[in-house]
Amino acid sequence: MMQRGRPLSLTGQALRLLSQREHSRTELERKLARHAEDPAEIARVLDHLQSRGFIDHQRVADSVVHRRSAKLGAMRIRQELQAKGLDAQTVDTALVPLRASEFDRAREVWRKKFGSLASDANERAKQSRVLAARGFGAEVIRRVVACKEDELG
Repeated sequence: MMQRGRPLSLTGQALRLLSQREHSRTELERKLARHAEDPAEIARVLDHLQSRGFIDHQRVADSVVHRRSAKLGAMRIRQELQAKGLDAQTVDTALVPLRASEFDRAREVWRKKFGSLASDANERAKQSRVLAARGFGAEVIRRVVACKEDELG
């Protein structure tokens, strides 16, 4: 990446990425790898940024949960957090608030996508597949798809 005729340093590139959204250390390592010959140089830059608080895995997890929870279930968000290289404790902590709202969030996704009860088994299966693809659990899906009209809000 060039800035006014000169290439950005690795630190500059990392800060540019972090200014766009929160990134985990693993994501930054992957994105900076094409700009550096020496992986140790990337590690030094990331160690410095992490020590200064620019890289914070809890902020990354909170950001993903905030951005994605309206459309996705806890299982899918867990996969996204794990793909970012976050440790199991950070992932588990980030998912705690989602458990209480899983049914309501699944119901809202269902309402926006379908809006009416399934008329037959094929339609219920289709609705279930959509919710499953979004990462909602089987019990939550069963409850949403089996809801009565007055429970759907």
